[in-house]
Amino acid sequence: MSRSDTEQFLIRGMDCADCAVTIERSLRRLPGVESVAVAYATARAHVTYRTGSVAHDQMVAAIRNAGYDVAQERKPDPPLFSRPQVRLTLASAVLAGIGFLIRWSGASEAVAEALLGLGALIGGFPIARRGWRALRASRTLDMNVLMVVAAIGAAAIDQWEEAAAVVVLFSLAETLEALTADRARSAIASLITLAPQTALVFRHDQEMVIPTDAILPGDVVVVRPGERIPVDGKVREGSSSVNQAAITGEPLPVEKGPGDPVFGGSVNAHGTFEVLATRPASESTLARIAHLVEKAEAQRAPVQQFVDRFAAVYTPAVVIGALLVAAIPPLLGADFRTWLYRALALLVIACPCALVISTPVTMVAALARAARAGILIKGGQYLEALAGARTLAIDKTGTLTTGEPRVRSVVSVDGLDPSQVLRVAAALESRSEHPIASAILRRARDEGVAVSRPEAAEAVPGGGVTGGVGGQRFLLGSPEFVATNGVDPGPLADRIGEARGRGETTVLLADTRQVRGLITVSDVERVGAAEAVDALHHLGVRPIVLLTGDASGAAAAVAASVGVDSVQAGLLPEQKVDAVTALRQQHGQVIMVGDGINDAPALAAATVGVAMGAAGSDAALEAADVALMRDDLALLPQAIGLSRRAMRVIRQNVVLALGIKGVFLTLALLGRTTLWLAVFADMGVSLLVIANGLTLLRTNPRKKA
Repeated sequence: MSRSDTEQFLIRGMDCADCAVTIERSLRRLPGVESVAVAYATARAHVTYRTGSVAHDQMVAAIRNAGYDVAQERKPDPPLFSRPQVRLTLASAVLAGIGFLIRWSGASEAVAEALLGLGALIGGFPIARRGWRALRASRTLDMNVLMVVAAIGAAAIDQWEEAAAVVVLFSLAETLEALTADRARSAIASLITLAPQTALVFRHDQEMVIPTDAILPGDVVVVRPGERIPVDGKVREGSSSVNQAAITGEPLPVEKGPGDPVFGGSVNAHGTFEVLATRPASESTLARIAHLVEKAEAQRAPVQQFVDRFAAVYTPAVVIGALLVAAIPPLLGADFRTWLYRALALLVIACPCALVISTPVTMVAALARAARAGILIKGGQYLEALAGARTLAIDKTGTLTTGEPRVRSVVSVDGLDPSQVLRVAAALESRSEHPIASAILRRARDEGVAVSRPEAAEAVPGGGVTGGVGGQRFLLGSPEFVATNGVDPGPLADRIGEARGRGETTVLLADTRQVRGLITVSDVERVGAAEAVDALHHLGVRPIVLLTGDASGAAAAVAASVGVDSVQAGLLPEQKVDAVTALRQQHGQVIMVGDGINDAPALAAATVGVAMGAAGSDAALEAADVALMRDDLALLPQAIGLSRRAMRVIRQNVVLALGIKGVFLTLALLGRTTLWLAVFADMGVSLLVIANGLTLLRTNPRKKA
């Protein structure tokens, strides 16, 4: 079986949606190329090819043959009036404008026509060049070809104002379209520029300022108040509050101290601390997020694939229709010039720009906005699937709950004070790393209980621990462990039964004769879990099914607390996959939410797999279709709400583009429109759908859909 490789190219010179189509077709003609995805909104081409079948230089040559260039890195956009396209557009507009004024004043018809023709020639040169390259590279009639034919046709029938207007308006609209599309590109590019360019580093026992790209794992970086952290790492010394909204979307700063992880691009609020770099800047969480968002924009959603296929059929159909309009009525005795003019108007209207661009700009705006909120969506298909899914499966431990057991209650027996029960239990567990031991020790610290060392403590795997505290011997463990050691747990049987009914784990403390206390431990639900489930219900996501390997009592208690619709407990990993598959068969699209790689099989079985708390986790970032960058379930309804708004905007754009085209097609056939008005309307709609898509950059993901 042959292997495949992928290469990515940053394209320079893309200023219209048809540019992406031209480049795609040029690259697909190369032998061995399996798939090509060119993202107009981010100016990147992703090429998958059979290993060894095509060289890098051949792909670069194909891109250049199509009339574009390959850049090594994204550079800041040049000043507006230094761009050749802007200068040619202005020159064309000025010459045509003077020509219009001279013709209107009646001063000189010859001078007016010369100026109009010169304006059309200057503005039309880059349009004709792009059209010729599209014809040569991919044998397609793109919108540049259509506009050139329309302008030449208008000039051929002495409609110089129309010829100049077509070129000037089209060139102006292309320029404005390129400028507004730059904003969508910069929305993603701005993610990576959050990291500082230089950093203060300790090397060879001295401080030095070096480029961020030169920082190596193991370097110690000094971060002062107000500065951005340059790379991912761990706090080595010092403490501060850190604003890491760029990575996790958290609105409030997070306290960081020695040993805590920090992310490149985060802002140090106050205090100076040292960070031990754990990876180079090029591999930081921020850099990987930016890369994944750019890659995601190239993954076309089903709705975008439909629009592309429709445009591919629509344009040739209208061109053929224009030829018939120009030929048939004159054959039947109608005026040739009249019907040729109407045919040229049809050619202008045939331009699919507004339709083609209606989806990608909206997609990239939604993906960039989600990333800024701490929601990483891997592609347009997942954005669309999130919008359409109405069923959700969710893991319990680490997702609905924190995954860290907490002490729920401490009960004393036979006059022993609860704090004494906790003191003895904490002493016995002080050397254990078991999660229940950690919960007991945490409760002791929270209540200020002094923890002493046990005497001759001995752990019994799967049962409990024995040891001396204050000269007295104690047992600590499950009711079965205590009973095995000759102590009757009967006096607490009712309490044990009640606790187990609530899904809590019971731990008994006993001396050599009797039970002295009861501690109940359970996982606790995540803060905001119930509110998140309620928000999902308000979005129409139902049923929400809890899938867990935990016991039914514990699962039922959590389900009742947070408000999920049903529970399937005691599931092995493969049974979770079966459960998700059954939900898909019953309800169609299903979202599965888990806490990362542990739920990978079930996440893969769902329509959309969502990983919780993926910041800093390589495995979760790569495995999930959607990654919530912090452990906050509130991000999930935000992601679904944003995806639905994005799909509404796309539908609005498609209806707008097709609706206005339909109106002008009718007007053109009736002779009720002009060439320049057709250009104005078509390019106006292009700008309108771009602006509508970019509104998602200002969308508040917390707002209800």
